[in-house]
Amino acid sequence: MPGGSYDAWLAVKDIFQTIAAKVEDGSPCCDYVGEEGSGHFVKMVHNGIEYGDMQLISEAYFIMKTLLKMGNDEIGDTFALWNQGDLDSYLIEITSQIMKKKDDETGKHLIDVILDSAGQKGTGKWTVESSLNLGAPTTLIAEAVFARVLSSLKDDRVMSSKILTGPEIDTNIDKEQALNDIKDAIYASKIISYAQGYTLMQVAAKEYGWKLNFGGIALMWRGGCIIRSKFLGKIKEAYDTNPDLPNLLLDDFFREKINNAQPGWRRIAALSLINGVPIPAITCALTFYDGFRLELLPANLIQAQRDFFGAHTYKRLDKDRKEDFHTNWTGRGGTTSSHSYNV
Repeated sequence: MPGGSYDAWLAVKDIFQTIAAKVEDGSPCCDYVGEEGSGHFVKMVHNGIEYGDMQLISEAYFIMKTLLKMGNDEIGDTFALWNQGDLDSYLIEITSQIMKKKDDETGKHLIDVILDSAGQKGTGKWTVESSLNLGAPTTLIAEAVFARVLSSLKDDRVMSSKILTGPEIDTNIDKEQALNDIKDAIYASKIISYAQGYTLMQVAAKEYGWKLNFGGIALMWRGGCIIRSKFLGKIKEAYDTNPDLPNLLLDDFFREKINNAQPGWRRIAALSLINGVPIPAITCALTFYDGFRLELLPANLIQAQRDFFGAHTYKRLDKDRKEDFHTNWTGRGGTTSSHSYNV
C-alpha cells in the first residue's frame, strides 16, 4: 500500500507489482494509494479492520462453544462450510483449520491449551486513536481492541469467576437456527466494520488533502492480506457506481445484505446477552447500525445538560444550524455547577 511521491511510485511500480501477491485474474495487490503518508494510514486502517474481523470470529466460536455446546471439530466444520459462501475469507479459512489442530505434546485440541490472553502490536489502537482525533466512529475496532485488553486481565478474571455470578445458560436452544443467526451476525457486523474503516479513510482524506481511490484500495486487499474476503469486490463496485458514496451502508448491495441479516443478527445478540455470553463486537456493530439509521438520537438531552451546567449552548431543529442558543435553565442566571465545564 505505497504512498508518497507519485514519481517515485512510477520508478518502483514494476518491481512492486511483480513481487506482490496476485488474485485469480493475475492482478497485483499493490497500487499507488496517494500522497504523503496515506499509504501507511490505509495500512493502519486495514489492520484495524483485521482486529474487528478476528474479534467477530472469536465471538462466533465462543457462542458455539458455550451456548451450543459444540465440539472443536464440529466448530471447525462449520467455519469450513461458511467459507464456501458469503463469509469466504482468509480468517474464516484458517479458523476452520485451527479448530481441528491437535497439540503434539498433549494430544488435545491445541485451541484448548492456548492461554486466552490476546496480545497486540498497536495498529488497532492507532486506528482508534486516529478515529477519535478525526471524529470518525470506529466503534467496532475500538471494542475489538478493548476486548484484547480485557482478555489480558487473566488473573483478575480467574478471581472474578469465583465471586461474580451470571445467568444459567439455556439448554433449550434451536441449534440450526442459532448457527444461521451467528453467520448472519458475523456478516452484518463485518459490513459495519468495513463501513467504519472507510469512513475513517474518507475523513482523513478530506482532512489531509489526499486523493484516495477507495475502490482501488478494496482491490489491493483481495490477496496477500489478512482481511482478504469475498465481498471486497463489492466494495469496489460500490465506489465505481458512486465515487462520492458517503457510507458503504448506503450502497444498494450492502443495504440489502444488512437488511436480510437483521433478524438473525438481533436474535443471536439477544440470546447471547440473556445467557451472559460476551459478544462486544457483534452488539457494538448492531447498536452503531441502529444509531446510524435513526433520524433522531438522544444527543439533544446531552446538549441540554451541557448547556445547563456549563452554558455550552445548543442548536435548534427549527432554526439555522449556524446559530447557537443558551437557556437560563434555573431562572437565576449563570451556571449551576462548580465542576469543570469542558465536557
